[in-house]
Amino acid sequence: MFYAILAYHVEEVITALTPEEDAALMADLLNIHERLYRDGSLGPAARLGATQYACTLRGSGAGMVIDGPFAETKEQLLGLYVVDCATRDAAIAIARDFRRVNPTAVYEIRPISLYLPGVPLSVTQS
Repeated sequence: MFYAILAYHVEEVITALTPEEDAALMADLLNIHERLYRDGSLGPAARLGATQYACTLRGSGAGMVIDGPFAETKEQLLGLYVVDCATRDAAIAIARDFRRVNPTAVYEIRPISLYLPGVPLSVTQS
């Protein structure tokens, strides 16, 4: 089963890191990435760009593009991982690894379905 691990953080905390602090944090996260890659459980991962460059499409018809993500929390979605795990508990364990090296982040774990051309959709979730 695939799980999305969504990484939320107060954006100003991350942007206030010195280049050295940011590099150290990324090195710790990349250590986890490497282990998950070797295990075959890491799918796509991304560090999202600054929310000041985000926009939201909403409304009927063609919709309206509005500047900003307009999240109703002080944390912003700053990155995501896709992991392939046999159980929800395994995905939670991976999120705990990320939290261990980035303890001020919040991680949301959510089952996902991948939509691939020519592959039947799975309708079951664990």
